[in-house]
Amino acid sequence: MPKRPQPLAGLADIAPYVPGKAEAGGKKVWKLSANESAMGPSPKAVAAAQEAAAYIHIYPDGAARDLKTGISEVEGLDPARLIIGSGSDEVLQLLIRAYAAPGEAILQSAHGFSYYHVAAAAVRVKTIFVPEVNYLADVDALLAAVAPEVRIVFIANPNNPTGTVLMADELRRLRDGLPDEVMLVLDGAYAEYMIDEGYSDGCDLVDEAIERGMDNVVMTRTFSKIYGLGGARVGWGYGPPEVISILERIRPPFNITVPSLKAAEAAIRDQAFMTENRAFTLSERARLKEGIEALGFATIPSHANFVTFDAGSADDAKAILAHLEADGILIRSAASSGLPSHLRVTVGPAEASDAFLESLKAFAA
Repeated sequence: MPKRPQPLAGLADIAPYVPGKAEAGGKKVWKLSANESAMGPSPKAVAAAQEAAAYIHIYPDGAARDLKTGISEVEGLDPARLIIGSGSDEVLQLLIRAYAAPGEAILQSAHGFSYYHVAAAAVRVKTIFVPEVNYLADVDALLAAVAPEVRIVFIANPNNPTGTVLMADELRRLRDGLPDEVMLVLDGAYAEYMIDEGYSDGCDLVDEAIERGMDNVVMTRTFSKIYGLGGARVGWGYGPPEVISILERIRPPFNITVPSLKAAEAAIRDQAFMTENRAFTLSERARLKEGIEALGFATIPSHANFVTFDAGSADDAKAILAHLEADGILIRSAASSGLPSHLRVTVGPAEASDAFLESLKAFAA
């Protein structure tokens, strides 16, 4: 047998991240499997990307200065504390690479975002999964699980795929209970859907950590959800300047394309569209929840742009997925996050919600 290059030990054992299904045998489908924007992107973002396409022969601004300026002006943040990634998942990858060594560990709740584990395993970092209470991250259990090898705690807030949320007082209790050398990463991919009092997207916790002379809180966000730029791959992080400086040293050069940068800048500046999109999504989410429960399925209270419900069993979940797909409706199993009997449906256009509820009703009949 000839010799061949061998991957690092353990890489072939990683279960890859599986995105929401996008096709169903070539037929027209309603794609409600990836938590994409119900109203698509801002027309201003589309126009900006189209205009920028004329300049794709020129390298983009590697520092993403215009986009950082837009984010800082809209969100009221210091641009020196920002990093732009190819989706927020790139920022998550950089954090693990920079702050956790092979053999060390990250911590996450049992039903948290499944990509944290994949990103950690890729650099031979372990993941410790901590049980939840009523589909919500348990601060006491997380603190009790902080072993000496833990370097980062990840909290998706609101969480995917459950849609549950920890309010600011619980986040602060978690932060205050962690060892100083353990980093808290607050993943705010769905933060824009939150209108509840007492919620923090994490920016204020970052600022508080800096004021204390600590570098142990980072917040991440994405343009893939409410801003409708999933195909453009743009995300960002907000953290202490010392942390951002380290991440910038290992970030790939020119990691965001010219059209994506311009689309994201236009999107963040079009807050009127974002507000309209949020209002529609929250209204349609309530209708979806009511319709699913009327058919006898229990839902998890959601603070994001989706509704997750209990199909009854893993077999029932698979049967519902197959039935919906046959009707051209794609939703997603939550099995990769430890919930094999649960299904997650994205809030899409009203016509998509109608089609989903009608198909689910036929299954339940």
